[in-house]
Amino acid sequence: MTKKLLYIGNKLSGQGNTVTSIETLGGFLESEGVIIYYASSKRNKIVRMLDMLLKTVKYSRKVDFVLIDTYSTINFWYALIISQICRFLKVKYIPKLHGGNLPYRLEKSEFFSKLIFNNAYINIAPSKYLYDNFKKKGFENLMYIPNTIELSNYSFEEKKYDFPRLLWVRSFSKIYNPLMALKVFELVKQKYPNATLTMVGPRKDESNEEAIQYSEKNNLNVEFTGKLTKKEWIELSKKTNVFINTTHFDNTPISVIEAMALGLPVVSTNVGGIPYLITHNENGFLVEDSDVDGMANQILKICSNDIKMEEITNSARKLVSNFDWDKVKFLWFKLLNEEHNF
Repeated sequence: MTKKLLYIGNKLSGQGNTVTSIETLGGFLESEGVIIYYASSKRNKIVRMLDMLLKTVKYSRKVDFVLIDTYSTINFWYALIISQICRFLKVKYIPKLHGGNLPYRLEKSEFFSKLIFNNAYINIAPSKYLYDNFKKKGFENLMYIPNTIELSNYSFEEKKYDFPRLLWVRSFSKIYNPLMALKVFELVKQKYPNATLTMVGPRKDESNEEAIQYSEKNNLNVEFTGKLTKKEWIELSKKTNVFINTTHFDNTPISVIEAMALGLPVVSTNVGGIPYLITHNENGFLVEDSDVDGMANQILKICSNDIKMEEITNSARKLVSNFDWDKVKFLWFKLLNEEHNF
């Protein structure tokens, strides 16, 4: 029997935002025959919330489950409202957990968190980091289903490390600390004047303007591409040889998984779910949050040929092969087709 879902989340790539799980996972599930209704692609937050409410009521008798992208900030309140409407309408709902700061929300909003997650059909943790944190808080109705990519779309290429050609791919938001990337690049250029930095991603807040101003003030000649399609930035990545992730908070970001699949060594801040994904000196490199000197030094080590980069990048590719949709899809099939009693 064909399953039907209502997927609640921010479907805003058509509004200039980054593609998120509602579009990637939604597309994967639709390719397997699942019928999905979506809410919402409305740009205005209030209108978007109303659209989510109306579609939850409209489709409550037509769908098997309501799948809710659940984050730690304003989307947490979306999830709270929609989940309680689902309870009232007696429709099964599934929070899909996102964001490295969600464990903090469990602490800050304990009562509301229990309302959402204890009453869910099941909670989907896309990382062992979130799975473990929810377990510690006493939530038992959990299932680990990792974030997924279509591995065949990512051609693994061995890189030359003659000089640093850095790539940063995230939304320009203060939580992702884009200014750190520029400060790291500034240090790297002291040894490699011909080093390059390309920053890919849409504007989310004023950190975009701050990054551009810092680059211009210090004559860094950073390439800011704005938002690119996945295909465009994958093509662009062929000209780069180190992927840097500078975030303050994180879960297991798809962009890092994608970089590992492409053969790019990843140097990341050691925050949130990142150490569940990257093991230092085995499949990538970790530095402390905001450690500009540490990240710059790690990049210089990569380009000094003192590290066996072939082993590092092959290990990374092997790890992320576990996130291939052809493997992950069976976990979704199991979830959607089995009864769970907790």
